[in-house]
Amino acid sequence: MAGSAGTPGTPRVLRAMNDRAALDLLLAHGPLTRTRIGKLTGLSKPTASQLLARLEAAGLVIATGTSEGRPGPNAQLYVVNPGAAYAAGLDVTPERILAAVADVTGQTVGEYELPTPGRRPAEPVVRQVTDALDGAVKEAGLARDDIHRLVIGTPGAFDPNTGRLRYASHLPGWHTPSLLDELAAALPMPVEYENDVNLVAIAEQRLGAAQGHEDFVLLWNEGGLGAALVLGGRLHRGWTGGAGEVGFLPVPGAPLVRQVTKANSGGYQELAGSQAIPKLARELGIRPVPGGPYAEAAAALVRQAASHNEGPHRQLLKTYATGLATGLASLVSVLDPELVVLSGASLTAGGEPLRALVQAELEELAASRPRLVIGDVHEHPVLRGALESALAATRDEVFDTSR
Repeated sequence: MAGSAGTPGTPRVLRAMNDRAALDLLLAHGPLTRTRIGKLTGLSKPTASQLLARLEAAGLVIATGTSEGRPGPNAQLYVVNPGAAYAAGLDVTPERILAAVADVTGQTVGEYELPTPGRRPAEPVVRQVTDALDGAVKEAGLARDDIHRLVIGTPGAFDPNTGRLRYASHLPGWHTPSLLDELAAALPMPVEYENDVNLVAIAEQRLGAAQGHEDFVLLWNEGGLGAALVLGGRLHRGWTGGAGEVGFLPVPGAPLVRQVTKANSGGYQELAGSQAIPKLARELGIRPVPGGPYAEAAAALVRQAASHNEGPHRQLLKTYATGLATGLASLVSVLDPELVVLSGASLTAGGEPLRALVQAELEELAASRPRLVIGDVHEHPVLRGALESALAATRDEVFDTSR
């Protein structure tokens, strides 16, 4: 009897699977005809026609023009309806909150930047988050209730055991025990929280250099030094959400830092973090050393050094590469990944010259020899990862036609 009870649902489940396959094809390929959808899914023309009629009635696909340039009558083209759902992402740093809204196809339709310099005690975090989100929603011509899901990326990570932010003492206002409850009460959509570097890894896995790779490490160096670990195709976050907080890693060549979370530093951060690069430039006699935020100064120095084949600039690049490889050697020895993606302005600024030096150093320091690549997602990668994460969950919900 149990088996027969499940039988009536089988055609519905199969239809839902075909529907999802067709929607994913439309997302990947853009406008497709009924015939092309049938060929790609293996469905007959009548079944493909029924599928499209069903999706069109559900508001998930729309007709958009006709095919041209082929013999015979022009065929109707179909696309995923961009307005079927919207998702949002936030990229939070101590200096600003960057918000964006994307339609279900992944197209960004609204962006907004909210400066948050200093501690700003008069503006609680909940107010900052809602102001940033509302700015992007307004830019998109939408209302807050139109957003199906929000993913917030921050330095550090919210401990799943306590709900409190850890490993990010430099992010003022985000450490109160009731913060997640307050945000849940203020926002009408499901909200998820993710480490910023993990979101960069999601962006690279879905859109960039890590596409098709199930086991990789992403090393990020910009405002801070961190890593994301993808094992078996899934992010590894750790028991407290702190997997990948490699800035705290003790390494040879740097002082042993104790009580690292209070100091908000560690050996690897001191050896190869962005703040170490202007200091190294001064020691090598490079002048002038750019002013301003150290992440921007570091990127400028690395970019300049990558254009030199000799002299102090070349020495800076080689020393930086050795420092990076020293920490990577520990990660590679434990995880044995297929790929290492270098991301963040202080790494991408070095381009191929830096990548090649780190690759050569790593091959001498570690038994495992993964391939190193420069990340492909350059424009707001944390925000792009937040949107990709929010969109994946939104599509799973909205595209499920079995309900």
